Amino acid sequence: MAAITETIDISRSPEEVFSYVTDPNHLPAWQESAVSVRRLGDEPFAVGSKVAVTRRLGRRDFTTTMQVIELDPPRRWHIHGIDGPVRGDVQGTIEPLGDGERSRLTLSLDFEGHGIGKALVPLVVRPHVRKEMPKDERTLKGILESGATA
Repeated sequence: MAAITETIDISRSPEEVFSYVTDPNHLPAWQESAVSVRRLGDEPFAVGSKVAVTRRLGRRDFTTTMQVIELDPPRRWHIHGIDGPVRGDVQGTIEPLGDGERSRLTLSLDFEGHGIGKALVPLVVRPHVRKEMPKDERTLKGILESGATA
């Protein structure tokens, strides 16, 4: 199946958008299903870094390990799930707009199902993400444009 892709324009520089969106500690603030994030390891956030992300789908919490595959500030990043029945593959791009004070953020999300995840991806995960992702981007835009990124 094709990746789920959403794009939104944000009145902040690519550097500001990239810095916020790639900081895993911010995920629960702008992603509805993200319950918590825990860094794995003490190294600076870079290619190879791993985080454990706990998400709530319905009444259940699921934790998966995500690994940074690509990090090209302030333009691109790629993070891939490396365990669990449903493994997300997230790619993000940021394009400068106008004088560079605005940005166009594009998020692309795909999934690999393993075991029971093969059934969950088309029946539960994809429909949930199709509804959540546009809301998440609007929430992110609101946070960034309000200046509430502390």
